[in-house]
Amino acid sequence: MADSDLKGKWALILGASSGFGGTTAERLSREGMNIFGVHLDRKATLSNAEKIQDDIRANGAEAVFFNVNAAAQDTRDDVISQMKDRLGGEAAGGVRVLLHSLAFGALKPYITEESDGAISAKQMDMTLDVMAHSLVYWSQDLIRNGLMTKGGRILAMTSSGGHRIWPSYGAVSAAKAALESHIRQLAFELADKEITANCVQAGVTDTPALRKIPGNVAMLEKAQQVNPHGRLTTPENVADAIAAFACDGTRWMTGNTIRVDGGEDITG
Repeated sequence: MADSDLKGKWALILGASSGFGGTTAERLSREGMNIFGVHLDRKATLSNAEKIQDDIRANGAEAVFFNVNAAAQDTRDDVISQMKDRLGGEAAGGVRVLLHSLAFGALKPYITEESDGAISAKQMDMTLDVMAHSLVYWSQDLIRNGLMTKGGRILAMTSSGGHRIWPSYGAVSAAKAALESHIRQLAFELADKEITANCVQAGVTDTPALRKIPGNVAMLEKAQQVNPHGRLTTPENVADAIAAFACDGTRWMTGNTIRVDGGEDITG
């Protein structure tokens, strides 16, 4: 049964076509939420986004997806404008949840024998911009345009990689650490508006983004070994938690990095 706190509200999900973003989009639609989704897919993976939209609509909710670069300012301006047009007279406070689940960064070492093997300044800046700073810019635009007001929930996906070392993960790790810092600052600045901001630290999960990390097979095996539950975290585990965080009862939770990992981080 749809939660009365969420029914008829909208969520904006950045990275809505796979992994945590896609699963959360479908999960929130089961709570009665309509979904704005931003994703960037070429023809080979576009069917993923189409299936998620079909699933949302099958749950009786609306799905409005944009296949664009979520980190570009002109894209952001256009999506915000279209969201306002779609919401019409209900635009004020119409977006209850913003989920930042963008997983696109450079997976390269800092130091190599040859300069072309190491991460470049351009790649570092791109990784930080997409995976961290874009959260701030989307939050600014939602609030300035009145799309998110009292009761809003800003959530961002982080990982233990923000405080641990993995091969070739340096830039993404830095982005996760920056993302967590941005969340704390947003929580502080938005407290008087009664908008909360929290990071969700998922346990190691077998997603398309994780499969791109060098050494991912060993990472998956170790996570399964150390997790007290003897298994990996699933996207569904995380989506269930986000659905709970979206409700009114979490209004006093803000500025946190919340682990959704079955106890993995305390043993790993």
